[in-house]
Amino acid sequence: MPVSPETLQTIEGFRSGGRVVDAGGTIVEEHRKGSHVFTIYAGWAFRYKTLSDGRRQILSFLLPGDFVGLQDEFADGRTHGVEAVTGVALCAFPRDRLWTLFNAQPKLGYDITWLAARDEQRVDDNLVTAGRRNAQERVAMLLMHLYRRAERVGMVSEGWVEFPFTQQHLADALGLSLVHTNKTMRRLQRLGLYKLDAGWLRILEPRALEALGDYFERPIQPSPLI
Repeated sequence: MPVSPETLQTIEGFRSGGRVVDAGGTIVEEHRKGSHVFTIYAGWAFRYKTLSDGRRQILSFLLPGDFVGLQDEFADGRTHGVEAVTGVALCAFPRDRLWTLFNAQPKLGYDITWLAARDEQRVDDNLVTAGRRNAQERVAMLLMHLYRRAERVGMVSEGWVEFPFTQQHLADALGLSLVHTNKTMRRLQRLGLYKLDAGWLRILEPRALEALGDYFERPIQPSPLI
């Protein structure tokens, strides 16, 4: 979404520099309040929560344009962790200046709230998936969801998108066992609905995969630049 030179100047004044996190590295440490919030500029990451016995639920996958860390403004500490799947480039903003920014620039405050509301909508979709879709529907929905999101931010090239996720990532997101995830993915691949090759995903039959996962496109507003 285009921004005025004045707004861009405000954003540049608010940011406190960039960071790069290697694949597998921690962007946000779980259960620990940090001093910054972030915008992802490049790469894939995910938000997660861990149970006391080590089981992990992936709450959402993150890619360029997503805003990270606002949820913790409403909690005593970190409510989730964020981990890089690939190398990730971040823009950092000091948390203690966030409300000053909201007061001084209400339009930017609205844009940040819009990004947070969009993330909440995705969590709602994930709840429907975990609560009502069967295994095939879950996998189909997630593949289409990730592919379409990557497509919107220009990460798809000639029908292929980088897909750095392991089956354990997908199992943790879908609430399935690793064995069930593996069997379901192989079944859908044998049907010719998608192809995975050396960490790259191509959707071969998008309409069939969308129908199977009960996936539908919503009109998407352009994401604000933060």
